[in-house]
Amino acid sequence: MPDTLTMKDRMAMERVHMPELDAQTRSSNFEEVNRGLNLAQAVREAKRCIRCKTRPCVDGCPVGVSIPEFIDALAKEELSEAARILQVDNALPAVCGRVCPQESQCEAKCVRGVKGEAVAIGYLERFVADWAMANTNQLTAVKPPSSTGKSVAVVGCGPAGLTAAGELARQGHGVTIFEALHDTGGVLRYGIPEFRLPKQIIDVEVERLLDLGVRIECNVIIGKTLTLEQLRSQFDAVFIANGAGLPVMLNLPGENLKGVYSANEYLTRVNLMEAGRNPDAPTPIIKGASVAVIGGGNTAMDCVRTARRLGAERAMIIYRRSEAEMPARVEEIRHAKEEGVEFVMLTAPLEIIGSDDGWVAALLCEKMELGQADESGRRKPVPVPGSRYHMKVDVVVNAIGTRSNPLLTATAPDLELNKWGNIVGDGEGATSLTGVYAGGDIVRGGATVILAMGDGKRGAAAIDGYLKQYVFTGKGY
Repeated sequence: MPDTLTMKDRMAMERVHMPELDAQTRSSNFEEVNRGLNLAQAVREAKRCIRCKTRPCVDGCPVGVSIPEFIDALAKEELSEAARILQVDNALPAVCGRVCPQESQCEAKCVRGVKGEAVAIGYLERFVADWAMANTNQLTAVKPPSSTGKSVAVVGCGPAGLTAAGELARQGHGVTIFEALHDTGGVLRYGIPEFRLPKQIIDVEVERLLDLGVRIECNVIIGKTLTLEQLRSQFDAVFIANGAGLPVMLNLPGENLKGVYSANEYLTRVNLMEAGRNPDAPTPIIKGASVAVIGGGNTAMDCVRTARRLGAERAMIIYRRSEAEMPARVEEIRHAKEEGVEFVMLTAPLEIIGSDDGWVAALLCEKMELGQADESGRRKPVPVPGSRYHMKVDVVVNAIGTRSNPLLTATAPDLELNKWGNIVGDGEGATSLTGVYAGGDIVRGGATVILAMGDGKRGAAAIDGYLKQYVFTGKGY
């Protein structure tokens, strides 16, 4: 239906609120917290868009979604058209609508937000994507592209790899994804809890790629099962998106005690292996009555909220700066507080204290205060003299970050790396090896899902150009 609202009408409309599962209920289960908008809420929110000509929201989106166009279609209740627009630009719209930090990207650029609150672009993206999944019979069937006869290997089935695979398949190239784990999704599945991203969403998004002809081979570790050189000999191009899954260690005394986890191990046990969630799961997890998570990012929030759901009476975030410096999303911090998580700010762990039989018993901590800004632009924490104290805990989770795993890169001596072991790529993802491209955390270090997807999209475009310019003319590597 036509949208005839005036500018004054739009500016008078308040931003929609996301319905949420009650905090007390959700803190003891893994159901999705954000429940999604209904049609009336979504259409009303879409009508808040003021249709500005400059379209800054698109510039703020790492994958370049045609945001004004899909929102305009939604405002007119043309849902199939809104879904078509969204799916053309974004290989994983239902995922992005749930986990992308829109508040610091597209919504941060929204002109509507200059006087009032930005349009809830993320909520609308989720609504349209979820509607499309539930109404596939109302979508226009995508005509399969003509095959180019060229093949691309994608290493890693996470957000960058899935995005690149979808883009390349739409160009008619044969795509095979090689995944080290036994299931798809990469960090989307093992790293993000069910209460933020239900696994069914990943399954449906992956199924859409399979419908495009993408092949996925799990349990294949590039650097062990196959080398990069073997992939290069079997495929016309390669896109590396194996992430950065090696934890950065705390380097504290007691780090090897029983009851100390890295965030990756902790979340993988629970999310991928269902430890603590499914009584029949063979993988164990130490639940702990008092759990300390060290870190202040989204991964730390995922860990501490998971610990709460596993029954921790005290689930604590230990962070050496103040809440204002925390890199986690504001929504995730709010949700954690509502669920009973304790925030122990301006506190640095110095040692993990063990019991006589080698289990975690306490943390030796020191109070901090903020000094001058460091190279990150945040004020540097400085110890407060005489402020050391012991905190009783029985599980410690290290969530201070990850770095690249050298398993793949160690088998490719000619692949240029930086000082952190990340693959060096140009703006399009091209590496030092002809026909080999890379993107996501293996290039950036630990970053967001949407930035990895942006890398996948740019890398796919570059690979498509490479295949047409070099391989098609017989110049390949």
